[in-house]
Amino acid sequence: MTKHIPVLLREAIEILNPKLGEFFIDGTLGGGGHTLAIAERLGNFGKMLCVDWDKNAVEHFKKPEGRDVPEIIVKNANYRDIPELLKEENLPKADGLILDLGFSSDQIEDPERGFSFQHDGPLDMRYSGEYQSAADIVNQYREHELETLFHAFGGERYAGRIAKAICEVRKKKKFETTKELEDVIYHVVPVAARKGKIHPATRVFQALRIAVNHELENVALILKAIPECVKPGGRVGIITFHSLEDKVVKEGFKDLVKNGRAELLHKKPIAPQRDETRINPRSRSAKIRSIKIIS
Repeated sequence: MTKHIPVLLREAIEILNPKLGEFFIDGTLGGGGHTLAIAERLGNFGKMLCVDWDKNAVEHFKKPEGRDVPEIIVKNANYRDIPELLKEENLPKADGLILDLGFSSDQIEDPERGFSFQHDGPLDMRYSGEYQSAADIVNQYREHELETLFHAFGGERYAGRIAKAICEVRKKKKFETTKELEDVIYHVVPVAARKGKIHPATRVFQALRIAVNHELENVALILKAIPECVKPGGRVGIITFHSLEDKVVKEGFKDLVKNGRAELLHKKPIAPQRDETRINPRSRSAKIRSIKIIS
């Protein structure tokens, strides 16, 4: 499998500015890249709470060893549940919080997870078993519901055409695999759309992943709860990968500033530098927004 490369790592560390003895939260542990970089700055008197909804990420994370590493508490949970986790673990508000809303290379490349049309596997896309799968949505939603979903969460130009084709195909056989869905999408869009830089199934798969995991709702929930999680003076950085979640973060930060709870650390989001996008093409769509909590 491709090694997961943490996105905007240099920028995130500069924004969050972890210091010796502080307490930080990584709400999206993933491959652990951001966690390990922050841990290096905290020292043995520091502490971290690391959360990930994907149990595989939690099980495969290896805590750093040595005398100068912080205490790291790892929990298999959704970042929306951070306020409750702080209470359960008797932890104070944090000095900093980071969220990386992208999915990892391990998730993309594991066919059994069903996140990618590049590998044939079950049409799943769930980070956990809490919600219905992508197959449930594709097989159960009405045509107009699928069209709305593909357009709203994927910006899919041919949403109506794809939704109609899906409903026709599933009359004969329910969708079970990623390749079955990819094949229908590929052959129903115009020939010109197949020759573009973006694969015809990309936007539909994005829309399904967002819907399956209630991604936008969960981001909105944690944004409202940030003052419960981060102390005054604490820094927050959130990395997004598409315009929908970036808009939610932008508006959430705007509300916190308007209500006197935070101030912007940067007026505009920060994008990766050219050297990073060369090494890690996935980072091209990433950007990080940041605030400092003031009350």
